[in-house]
Amino acid sequence: MLKLAWSHMDRGAITSRVTEDTSTLSESLSEKLSLLLWYLVRGLCLLGLMLWGSLSLTMVTLVTLPLLFLLPKKLGKWHQALAAQVQKSLAESSQVAIEVLSAMPTVRSFANEEVEAQKYSQKLQDMNTLHQKEAVSYAVNLWTSSISGMLLKVGILYIGGHLVTSGAVSSGNLVTFILYQIQFTTAVEVLLSTYPSVQKAVGSSEKIFEYLDRIPRCPPSGVLTSLNLEGLVEFQDVSFAYPNRPDVPVLQGLTFTLRPGEVTALVGPNGSGKSTVAALLQNLYQPTGGRLLLDGNPLPQYEHRYLHTQVAAVGQEPQLFGRSFQENIAYGLIQKPTMEEIIAAAMVSGAHSFISELPEGYNTEIGEAGSQLSGGQRQAVALARALIRKPRVLILDDATSALDADSQLRVEQLLYKSPERCSRSVLLITHCLSSVEQADQILFLDGGTICEAGTYQQLMERRGRFWTMMQAPGGSGAPE
Repeated sequence: MLKLAWSHMDRGAITSRVTEDTSTLSESLSEKLSLLLWYLVRGLCLLGLMLWGSLSLTMVTLVTLPLLFLLPKKLGKWHQALAAQVQKSLAESSQVAIEVLSAMPTVRSFANEEVEAQKYSQKLQDMNTLHQKEAVSYAVNLWTSSISGMLLKVGILYIGGHLVTSGAVSSGNLVTFILYQIQFTTAVEVLLSTYPSVQKAVGSSEKIFEYLDRIPRCPPSGVLTSLNLEGLVEFQDVSFAYPNRPDVPVLQGLTFTLRPGEVTALVGPNGSGKSTVAALLQNLYQPTGGRLLLDGNPLPQYEHRYLHTQVAAVGQEPQLFGRSFQENIAYGLIQKPTMEEIIAAAMVSGAHSFISELPEGYNTEIGEAGSQLSGGQRQAVALARALIRKPRVLILDDATSALDADSQLRVEQLLYKSPERCSRSVLLITHCLSSVEQADQILFLDGGTICEAGTYQQLMERRGRFWTMMQAPGGSGAPE
């Protein structure tokens, strides 16, 4: 699942598949399936003994078997369909719960607790209704099997009595046959009662295999691990549309170059496709048109771990893990860094100042998803996590929006004045236009295309879209 494209990621459905469906399948395989196989073998042995005792009575039994199997099979399909609906309903309710719990501050700030609670309650009621229908279908299936077995016993006694009266079968053989037939019927009843559980497992396995059988849209890892990677990135007529909305282009004919030693700023209005450019450069998606090259080679040709060591990104809302600062900063590295390297990266990002004040320092647990940290602290830790890799391509996607003034100044010095500047290409995506004045080139993106390109001075003299944005409130060129 970790290899699927982002468009496949429905957390509620995945949670249901990983927990409920796998549990249902595991129970059926460990208990029900073994029971099914045991009674199947036992039933076949009893059938052989019945044939040896009385061929005519055995034929009567076998003639009625299709009736015993046919109706439960039809009911079993009904039960299977309901079981699949229950699993789907469970996935939907899980999705609501996960979404609300992960966005609890937003829910509370908009005083929408009651609405969300009602929405979740409605999902649970829908699931409960389906559970009741599933229970009814199971009971009907079970009672049908029991009644069918009882009718078979009555039929055998009636026909056997006539055979004994006519002298075709002795009373001793009839008693022996009935004993075998009772055990045989019991085996059939167990098989029929177990069948719905197996059908339910089939319904669960179908949901599981929907994920296992999916072919990841992201291509498999390549093999390139260049030791002399320079960090030259080329977007050549790149177009892109998200897989779940293929008719809505996000990027169209994008062409530009990120050069080693240069900072390229990507600016533009919200929804213009800036973060999509960052996602493509991280190989999270594949272009629907054009080519994206790193040192002249398509990104998918690089070995997965190597690529993400050389291309590092920091987002506006970085994801941290419920581990220590040390583990978060060193996250994903094959070779464990030294403590000195971790501290050095944290000092550059501004994280060392608040980490060092904690009693346990870098061994302090940061809480689930960094919940014990402020937004600026999370960004500082994420920046340290990127810098410790010494990447050839560094992507900052509004990565300083929550930092204080001193930390933002430190990041600007890192971008424009640090000795490591010449060794990496930087893509700076930001809404803080004052931070792009020193950029080597500025690209103004709107509607998925580059409208303007040049240095800060060139774009200001041109008085185009960039100049207009600078004059807007919040732009550094706005009048006092």
